[in-house]
Amino acid sequence: MNCIIIDDDQLSRKVIEEFVKKSESLDLIASYDNAMDAIQAFNGPDTIDLIFLDIEMPEMSGLDFLNTLDNPPQIIIISGKEKYAIEAFEYDVTDYLLKPVSLPRFIKSVNKAQKRFNNAAQISGETNDEIFIKKKNSTLVRLNYNDIIYIEALENYVIVATYEHRYTIHFTMKAIANKLPENKFKRVHRSYIINVNRVDLIEDNTVVMREKTGTKVIPIGKSYRDGLMDDLNLISK
Repeated sequence: MNCIIIDDDQLSRKVIEEFVKKSESLDLIASYDNAMDAIQAFNGPDTIDLIFLDIEMPEMSGLDFLNTLDNPPQIIIISGKEKYAIEAFEYDVTDYLLKPVSLPRFIKSVNKAQKRFNNAAQISGETNDEIFIKKKNSTLVRLNYNDIIYIEALENYVIVATYEHRYTIHFTMKAIANKLPENKFKRVHRSYIINVNRVDLIEDNTVVMREKTGTKVIPIGKSYRDGLMDDLNLISK
C-alpha cells in the first residue's frame, strides 16, 4: 500500500516513518508536517492507499483535511487525545492510535488496513472478461481483456497499453500477471506481457503489436520464446 504521513509533531512523524520502513506492506510516498501541503500528494502520479493522519494541526485540522477529499483512502488516525475518536470513526477510519504509538500496536493497525485493502482489490479486480485499473484519487477504469494490447514494466510501475490510452499504475509485473488469464496473456520478456489475441506479426525474436499511432515492436526473451510458440494456434508451412 502506498501511504503518506501528516503530522505536525516532528518526533511522532519520525517514529511513524521508521515504523513504515519496517513494514513490507507499506511504501512511504511522502511525509508532511501540515495538511495543506499534503493535498499535493493527490495530484502526483502515485495512488494513495493509506494516510497516517494527526488531528490537531495548525491552519487545517486532520478532520478538515478529510473533508477536502472526494474519495478518501484508508485513514489511520494518530492522535495524542482520545476525545476525537467518536467523530473520527464517523469518517469510517480504519483505526485510531494514541500517541506514543508502539510498534506492536502499529503493526496490528497496518494488518487491519492490509485486510481491507486486499478485500477491496478482490472485489474490484477480475470480473468475467474485464479488469479494473485503479488510477490516482481512487478512480477505477474498467478495461475489457481484449482492450489491453500489452503491459510494460517501468521501474516500480507498469504501463497498461490499450488502443486508445496508456495507464501508468503502481504495480509489479508479477502481481498484474496474476490478475490476468493465462490463456490470453503471455510473458514474452521480463519487461513485457502481451495479449496473444492482439499480435500482428512475430518475426525473428520480436512481436509486433498494432497501436493507434502505429506499431509497437516488443522483444521476445530467449527463455520465453518456446512457451509463446507452444501456446499459439500455429499452422506451419
